Order: sequence, then C-alpha cells, then structure tokens
Amino acid sequence: MNRIRAKFSELHASGRKALIPYITPEFPFDGMTLPLLQELERAGADLIEVGIPFSDPLADGETIQHSSDVALKNGATIRRILDCVSRFRKGSQLPLVLMGYINPILHWGVDRFLTDCRTSGVDGVIVPDLPPEEASEFKNSCDGSGVSAVFLVAPTTPDERIRRIDELSTDFSYCVSVTGVTGERAQLGADDSLRSFLRRVRAYAKKPFVVGFGISKPEHVTRVWEFADGAVVGSALINVLGKASSQQEALKAARDFLLSLRPSGGTLVHE
Repeated sequence: MNRIRAKFSELHASGRKALIPYITPEFPFDGMTLPLLQELERAGADLIEVGIPFSDPLADGETIQHSSDVALKNGATIRRILDCVSRFRKGSQLPLVLMGYINPILHWGVDRFLTDCRTSGVDGVIVPDLPPEEASEFKNSCDGSGVSAVFLVAPTTPDERIRRIDELSTDFSYCVSVTGVTGERAQLGADDSLRSFLRRVRAYAKKPFVVGFGISKPEHVTRVWEFADGAVVGSALINVLGKASSQQEALKAARDFLLSLRPSGGTLVHE
C-alpha cells in the first residue's frame, strides 16, 4: 500500500479528516523547503502539497504567483525540489504531492520526471492544466512509475465527469471550492452551492476527495470536512509565511497557523 492510500485508510479508521498545507518551495527564503516540510509535519499535517514554481501559473491567484516569483529567484527548480524531498524522506513517511503545470514537466520529460519523483519519494502529482481527456499517456506513465495521479473536479463538473475523474485519479481527487483561481477568501462560498457540489461529489466518487481554493479559517475547514476527506490550505499559509522577517519566524508562524486551523481534532463524519 502506498503512503497516500495508507494515510487515508488510517484517517478513515480513526474517524479523522486530513489537513493538507500547500507550500511554495524556497519561499519566502532560500533554504526554506526542507525545514518547512519538517515543521508542518510536527504541526500535524496529514499530507503536504508542494508547488513547482512556474512563470505562468494559470490556476493561481496573486499570492501564489508572487511566491512563485520569489521562489524562482531563490533557485527553486525541479531538481532542487526533488533533492529536498529526498532529504525529507530520510526521516519521514508523510505523503507528499507535487502540484505543477504541464510545460515544465514536458520539458523535463514525463517518464523521466515521474521516475525521478518516485526515486525521490514523491507520492503523487497534480497537473491543473492537464484535462482528463488529454491525460491518458500521463496517467499510464503514472501507473507505470507508481506515482499517484490526482485530477481536479470543479463546481461546474457534470455528474458523469465526476465519476470519470474519480476513476482516473489513482488514490484521491481534488475538488476546487469555487470557479476561478487560488486565493485567500473571507467567505468560502454560498453554503447551499458548496454543500450541493460536495454532495454530488460524495455521491459519485468512490475514492477519497479533498477540497482546496480559498480555505483560510477553522470554520472553512469544518465546512469542508462535513463532506470531504481533507482540506487544502494554500494561499492563507503563503500569506502568513510572507510576513516573516527570518526563517525561524516563518517556521513558527507556519506551525502556529496550521495548529489554529484544526477544529475539534477533525473527527467530523459525512452527512
């Protein structure tokens, strides 16, 4: 059993839900990636999503765009990210998922990229600009390399397509809470529309699914956990990190923020 599947099985058996931070490597400081991964694990992260900085991140809002610019200036490359994952793996079995756009992966070479991911200890890959209809070769390569493929479900996704995305995703799928780009939001969206969307996913998905985009408060996590198996927190964490004046300050801020997001131990059950 791979680390992602084992983690969701463990959470399900204990009646808990996943809290999943997203980080931009080498942000806000050069050398930040490894200590941040370690600190987030100590703070109780169940899985960590690691972005691959890209100069044209179509699915990301201003916060992650800015963090990607800083990361690129700090030397964040695919090779450096994989090296950090390899070092993290020496002391951890926490699942790690990379989120990256298709152009850098194609430039690296899909098979080479996935082989290097597996060798380094990456468990899964999300490619937001690769639609399922165009992903058959990529999915086959993921299956061959043992890297989990994660596909996106949007609020506008029809029921039958939800079923298809669930089938294609190796271990779990990723629901975006709103149409649009990533970004911290005061409101996660209308209760009725979000509940209706997540109920539809729950009805058609057989595998676990997580929810991201706009989650920034404990009450957001609580709402998502009513239906989903995990909540992803990205831009809000990036904003917290961006205010730090030193690496140690950033690590403490990340830990405190993640700890503040977990309501009541995450023991909510599905309706």
